[in-house]
Amino acid sequence: MLFNSYAFLIVFLPAALALHALVERFQPAGRLPLLLVLSIVFYGYWDWRFIPLIILSIVINWSVAMLFASTRRESLIVIAIIANLFVLAIFKYADFFAGLANMLPGVSLPKLSLALPLGISFFTFHHVMYLTDLKAGRTKPFDLLRYGLYIAFFPQVLAGPLVRWSEIMHQFDERPYQRSDAAERFARGIMLLIVGLAKKVLIGDQLAANVNPVFAAAELGAVTVVQAWQGTLSFAFQIYFDFSGYTDMALGIALMFGIVLPQNFDRPYRALSLQDFWRRWHMTLSRFLRDYLYIALGGNRHGLAVQLLALFATMTLGGLWHGAGLTFVAWGVAHGVGLGAGLLWRRAGWPMHPVIGWFLTFLFVVLAWVLFRAESFQGALNIYEGLFGLSQLGTGFKWRTIAWAAAFAMIGPTAWVLVHKPQPHPLLAVALAVIFIVLLLKIGDSESYEFIYFQF
Repeated sequence: MLFNSYAFLIVFLPAALALHALVERFQPAGRLPLLLVLSIVFYGYWDWRFIPLIILSIVINWSVAMLFASTRRESLIVIAIIANLFVLAIFKYADFFAGLANMLPGVSLPKLSLALPLGISFFTFHHVMYLTDLKAGRTKPFDLLRYGLYIAFFPQVLAGPLVRWSEIMHQFDERPYQRSDAAERFARGIMLLIVGLAKKVLIGDQLAANVNPVFAAAELGAVTVVQAWQGTLSFAFQIYFDFSGYTDMALGIALMFGIVLPQNFDRPYRALSLQDFWRRWHMTLSRFLRDYLYIALGGNRHGLAVQLLALFATMTLGGLWHGAGLTFVAWGVAHGVGLGAGLLWRRAGWPMHPVIGWFLTFLFVVLAWVLFRAESFQGALNIYEGLFGLSQLGTGFKWRTIAWAAAFAMIGPTAWVLVHKPQPHPLLAVALAVIFIVLLLKIGDSESYEFIYFQF
């Protein structure tokens, strides 16, 4: 069920919170089993056929961890990581690679056309993080209940944030409603949920109305300059408000259950360089790519050439992780080249005025988003032709929603900071209740889009 759906907001979440409060108060030992059951129910609501997949994934990886703890055979961890990535590849990339192979003369591989289990990329990376750290001696084995909850905790299982074991495991043993600040934390969680829902419904979904027709038209032929800039700028802000809105909701929901998840966005469109952008955008994924891929490929420890290759490979694979398509690969390649160019600029010691740095970074990121959003290279090319003035000018630029989105994205604070500023007050509670009701009516009154990152 979507976070922005009646099924979740009116039925599942209130029922889950009520059960959690009762169990935490009268049977504290049952809190973690309840959270795990709720997480499996939430995951299975999408498609019950995927429940065995996530359960087997948890049990097998936990068993490998326990076996490694008793034998210290590192090959077990290596095989488990390869197996996790292989399962991800079968579901997500089998048809993609079959399509590439079929481009060769005489090759005709069948396509499996498997349904992609929601969240498989995210819970696979959670397995990889834990197993890698276990092999390196940075963590210890946990019991099956806690490990299962680490993987399947429902606020983050579908689209993150990517959570390290060290950020969450210790919280499972707390009595969240016994804390002196329990009521305040619960209230901040509600505020985060409402702010995230507002970002999604009032901004992200409104921008989608500017984006979808333009990119659909680009797949059929040329688009005007006005259409190209309208669609491209709108998507740049749509994906930010859509994904950061989801993250805010996930953080808020987790906080209501007594769990603090890591933040995932820090005003990325204020970045002064591409490196700075990736420190602010999807921060938990950037951290994963840095610590578990970039450093493993050599990082900055073996000279400039190796560092450039590691950057390029990391971002290319990061692009492929986002989607089984060559346009996603090209998007990753573009960012790899951009990060490499920034590294060479810094190594040369050349200056960069902050305003120029911000403008070039924002322009680069926005232009690269075209590859991310377009369904084909021809569609992307048609958008680029419009962006660079190689098509008709056109009229009717819808600037108001874009301007509001830009102002919120670049000037305003993050949702986490915003909800921690106000002090408790009855009028604030009334205002939030009114806003929540308005959002519920808005969900019922208009098309409710899925969160963009659910497809990854």
